[in-house]
Amino acid sequence: MADIPVADIRKLRELTGAGMSDVKKALVDHDGDFEKAKAWLREKGKAQVAKRAARSAANGLVESYLHRTDPQLPPTLGVLVEVRCETDFVAKTEGFKQLARDLAQHIAAADPLYVNADEIPNEVLEAERKIYEAAAREEGKPEAAITKIVEGRVNGYVKASVLLDQPWVKDGKLTIRAMVDQAGATLGEKIEIARFSRFNIRQA
Repeated sequence: MADIPVADIRKLRELTGAGMSDVKKALVDHDGDFEKAKAWLREKGKAQVAKRAARSAANGLVESYLHRTDPQLPPTLGVLVEVRCETDFVAKTEGFKQLARDLAQHIAAADPLYVNADEIPNEVLEAERKIYEAAAREEGKPEAAITKIVEGRVNGYVKASVLLDQPWVKDGKLTIRAMVDQAGATLGEKIEIARFSRFNIRQA
């Protein structure tokens, strides 16, 4: 078959986060079909992530980000995020550090409340359901449709509040979960977000 265009290799690597050798293999094995190669690499990445799920992520780093509304003024918003991996070797790589920086900046911009949905207290979800149910009735929605409407709005609240479910602010096609999974596939280790804190000077 014809040589694989360098532009395709570069683009596919950027989209999937896969290594150069895997990208070339995917394109060659799929006769240069870009979409098929992309799908194969993403499935391969998912399989690798699943295999690493039971491993211990005992290393990592804490990244910080300070945001200034004006270069001449002190920062008014700050983020600390703890990102974990399996080895100190990966923790020292530029790829892992960049991931942590991207996460800190995303948290500053998107203001999530939880890392994952399991952290949301049941009483919070119940309170949201009551609010949405009252709103649906106030809007005159049919009684038979209210349960479905309420659950849809609760799911929307979860997606907006949970860091892993949020669209990445730099690329809305990727969720934070997918971004972390891609980094794990590229770096070859289990990567997880352990916790974060966001501090904001709010105007009175």
